Amino acid sequence: MFGKKRRWHALSGQPLTEMDKRIIDLEKRGKLVPTRDLIKTPEQIEGIRRSGVVNTGVLDEVAKHIHAGMNTLEIDKICYDYCTSHGAIPACLGYEGFPKSVCTSINEVVCHGIPKEEDVLEEGDIVNVDFTTILDGYYADASRMFVIGKTTPEKEQLVRVAKECLEVGAEAAKPWGYVGDIGHAVQKHAEKYGYGVVRDLTGHGVGLSFHEDPEVSHVGHRNTGMLLVPGMVFTIEPMINQGTWKVFIDADDEYGWEVITGDELPSAQWEHTFLMTEHGVEILSY
Repeated sequence: MFGKKRRWHALSGQPLTEMDKRIIDLEKRGKLVPTRDLIKTPEQIEGIRRSGVVNTGVLDEVAKHIHAGMNTLEIDKICYDYCTSHGAIPACLGYEGFPKSVCTSINEVVCHGIPKEEDVLEEGDIVNVDFTTILDGYYADASRMFVIGKTTPEKEQLVRVAKECLEVGAEAAKPWGYVGDIGHAVQKHAEKYGYGVVRDLTGHGVGLSFHEDPEVSHVGHRNTGMLLVPGMVFTIEPMINQGTWKVFIDADDEYGWEVITGDELPSAQWEHTFLMTEHGVEILSY
């Protein structure tokens, strides 16, 4: 039927559903469609939703305690303790050599900042706290920005616009739309302010493992990328830089994880885990 292997397969011995027919037709027309395993079952969605409750709870706990003068290792302990006391596992801990339970990224650190005793939060800092939970084998992933005390108007605006970028991306994510619709909306909003949208790191499918398809780029064109089908679970997590979109790995980081803005100007990021439904996205963790 086609020269390349089909991605979508109907269930063996079952008649084609309306969803099957729609996806098969779009695939024949050359669209990138999901594989069936990316469409979560109701039971899987329930598991991811429960994991999301703990995931959100971790960040709520950080919000209660974060302050100037605390170090990021203390944030790591808050996250680890809350997560494990609620029966969950921190997904980051030991992931590809990552040494801690949470990513704490301050100012010009875009993401994957490693908690350490010497990283003490100061008045005016902006910090992203990014945590992923595993509960009964189900993953949920979210991050938030925290402003420490009073900061500059420039940093305040960056944090606000980064959150708006997540919101416009979520608004653009529609059932039977495309991943590119999300990136297009995010990029358009960020660039109105002259900000750079990080291209090297993306959102991703999540739920049964830490990183699944699709890759959710935060730049792009409408009607491109993977088809968004009800039942898919993914993150939107735009990293918005005050200056250039370019980034590099910090040479001083012995673990090779910390990502820094190319011009060392500040960066901000918010992340939710979303479920695609028949009516648009539902937030599973934030």
